[in-house]
Amino acid sequence: MCLGIPGRVVDILDGYHGQVALVDVSGEQRKVNIGLLEDDPARPGDWVIIHMGFVVEKTDEEGAAAAMDGLRLLQRGDQG
Repeated sequence: MCLGIPGRVVDILDGYHGQVALVDVSGEQRKVNIGLLEDDPARPGDWVIIHMGFVVEKTDEEGAAAAMDGLRLLQRGDQG
């Protein structure tokens, strides 16, 4: 399992052969590569997990919230 950041797809950007999306991550929009999701492409509204600028999997709103909670725990240094 990798450390991933959850976000929600806002748009699939033109000019990148369907490989780049604009994703909202905690209110900030970022361009990320969605090319690893060839079998189940990301669409606007989808929740995704981002690692090193690549979307590595799709998730749902509950999974995104759980991932964000985990990141907050890491930031605080909590061990459980």
